[in-house]
Amino acid sequence: VQLVESGWMQAGGSLTLSCSASARSFTPRYMSWFRQTPGREQEFVASIRWSDGRTNYGDSVKGRFTISRDNAENTQYLQMNSLKPEDTAVYLCAAVVDYSDETETPDQSWEFDYWGQGTQVTVSS
Repeated sequence: VQLVESGWMQAGGSLTLSCSASARSFTPRYMSWFRQTPGREQEFVASIRWSDGRTNYGDSVKGRFTISRDNAENTQYLQMNSLKPEDTAVYLCAAVVDYSDETETPDQSWEFDYWGQGTQVTVSS
């Protein structure tokens, strides 16, 4: 299974990223977004539970970014509003199929098995 990322600008300066799974039969437990900047560890951005849409966000993006999914299209989205220069990073889509913990949501990169190619997002001041 491949995760294919794309993105587009919206009127008003918002940016939306999408991530689609190549296989229709792919049913993740969670999909998520991480971001990476040179010299820094990968940072958790957001995740969504595929079955019910439950979401989780990193503190630095809460209230500005929104993660969503389209189960029929096997696609997740990340709408990014109120962008700041510090949001500049390579954004990576990730998915995990087998995640049995019912009390915690995955937010560490090692918990995810499938990764997209990464999309560079640059926000100028």
